[in-house]
Amino acid sequence: METPRTKEGDVVVNYPMLTKSNYTAWSLKMKVFMKAQGVWGAIEQKEPRAAVDERTVQMALAAIYQGVPEDVLLVIAEKETAKEAWEAIKTICMGVERAQKARVQTLKGEFESLMMKDTEKIEDFCLKLSAIVTNIRVLGEAMEVSSVVRKILRDVLDKFLQIASNIEQFGDVKVMSVEELVGCLKAHEERMNGKSEQQLLLAQKWKGRLDKSKIKCFNCNIYGHFASEYDKPLRKEEHCQEANLAQLHDDEPALL
Repeated sequence: METPRTKEGDVVVNYPMLTKSNYTAWSLKMKVFMKAQGVWGAIEQKEPRAAVDERTVQMALAAIYQGVPEDVLLVIAEKETAKEAWEAIKTICMGVERAQKARVQTLKGEFESLMMKDTEKIEDFCLKLSAIVTNIRVLGEAMEVSSVVRKILRDVLDKFLQIASNIEQFGDVKVMSVEELVGCLKAHEERMNGKSEQQLLLAQKWKGRLDKSKIKCFNCNIYGHFASEYDKPLRKEEHCQEANLAQLHDDEPALL
């Protein structure tokens, strides 16, 4: 879209076009341009009771009309003065800005309350945080990278506490990117998962080589199995009862 241009004396004015998200910047620019044209007095008078000539009012209206899209123009078309048109635009746009600020506050609350789940991978947790941060920035609110990095280091699971502590102590959190941090934590996570799988395989292999006839269950005191091999608590109790009965029968001849 071409920017409307006009010339007042030796001053060339490039009118900004109002959008749904730039009212603050638009109003500041329009104020400067209209002052340069000498028509800002139709919007904000130095002396409230002083009369503004009709030519100044019409020139101010013309400046406003050139800086707004057609849908806004239809809303302010019936306003008789430039001040009324200016206030109508402010009311429309500031309402949108207030809604955006409320949405930003909601997103910030979600950002602070988001916690990593026990079964969640570090990459998935960081993606959720990044999505919230992106939405905040789209709404025009600044969100520093260092704040996101500290949030991740603060709320990771206990298994990441050691590496998170090392990063905070020896790394420069102020200049660290989120991608760099995620890479470090992900590598640590993969090493831990690989170590856990290796330990499980070794444990299973070690169990397979044992002579269970020499293994005594600490639940029922019978040789030949581990206590962890019971499938259900009820079966364990029944097994222990059978063991006690067997022991009683073995002792009967001696008692007789």
